[in-house]
Amino acid sequence: MTMNTTIDTPPQPALTPAQRELFTREGYLIMRGLAAAERINDLRRVTLEHVEAHIAPIEYEADVAYPGAPSSRGAEGGDTPRRLRQAYDRDAVFADWAADARLGAILAQLLGSDTVYLSRNHHNCVMTKSPRYSTATAWHRDLRYWSFETPRLVNAWLALGDETPANGCMRLLPATQHMQLDPKRLDSDQFLREDREDNAELIDTAITAELAPGDVLFFDAGLFHAAGANTTDERKLSVVTTYYGPDNAPTPNSRSARLEPIAVRTAAHA
Repeated sequence: MTMNTTIDTPPQPALTPAQRELFTREGYLIMRGLAAAERINDLRRVTLEHVEAHIAPIEYEADVAYPGAPSSRGAEGGDTPRRLRQAYDRDAVFADWAADARLGAILAQLLGSDTVYLSRNHHNCVMTKSPRYSTATAWHRDLRYWSFETPRLVNAWLALGDETPANGCMRLLPATQHMQLDPKRLDSDQFLREDREDNAELIDTAITAELAPGDVLFFDAGLFHAAGANTTDERKLSVVTTYYGPDNAPTPNSRSARLEPIAVRTAAHA
């Protein structure tokens, strides 16, 4: 495993036993105010510049073909960016955040390792949910198309503005990272089939992850989650990065191994 970047960080405050237990049991943890206002402003500025200039690589709403999305890039709203891809290599402000000392220290504790690796192949993006043409994302696990030795990966979702039900904030199904579901409960794209009674009962357990600017939602890559459409007048911007430990690795020659990871050295806490 190649180490592109190594960052030595000073000791960071440890998570409490209750925080660790919550993540292990429920599969998520919200840390409030983890990113400072100045950093949020810089991330927002660069994001909006890249969105307005359509700086590639970009995924458009028309590309995903979710229900309600524009039918093609040539249709009305078809040039609506859904997310800016390859954030780490896109601008230094994103790379600095992905290797942030406080972020890395928390990830080290959640993964139980002094070293964590940033995947440049999955997430590594800025979600840019627009007001008019954004689509809802159905219930899914991020692991559905990923290829790793183990399912132990953690996502970090940084809010660059308020995230509420009105603008399509994240919803989570607690503890579902531990569940083995009958394949019949999923459709051909590995989304939960909402027409099934057993899935409806599971979805009734959902919690809503409302965030303020600078808050970070950490969640297990095996946790079922979903998000609604943006019904407000402003874009919802979120930086999303994915990490794993040295006891895990992408499957050789898979999409998960296409780009080399970034090694972030941190001080893990026992």
